Formats: sequence, structure tokens, C-alpha cells
Amino acid sequence: MISEMVGKVTNVCWDKCITGPHGSKFSSGETSYLNNCAQQYMDMSIIIMERFQSIL
Repeated sequence: MISEMVGKVTNVCWDKCITGPHGSKFSSGETSYLNNCAQQYMDMSIIIMERFQSIL
């Protein structure tokens, strides 16, 4: 499940945060944006899982 979550976060955040070609490192803006995107995605996933568990 963790591997699947990492894959989803990578796909979603990469498409939103990386807009052009890059070298061996991300810019500080890309790094910040990727961190924020991943954190928000994980937070929402936890909320959704908790809601489903409370229904079951």
C-alpha cells in the first residue's frame, strides 16, 4: 500500500510541480512545491481513509 501511495504522489505532484527540463537537482521552488504537494496529498489520503473506516 505504501508503494502504491508513493507512486500516486509522485505522478500527481511531478506533473504539477515540474514544468520544464531540469538538471541533476531541483530548484528551491520546485523542491518546496513538491514537498507541499506531497504533504497535502498524504494529509487528504489520511482523512479519506479515516472517514471510510468510520463508516465501516
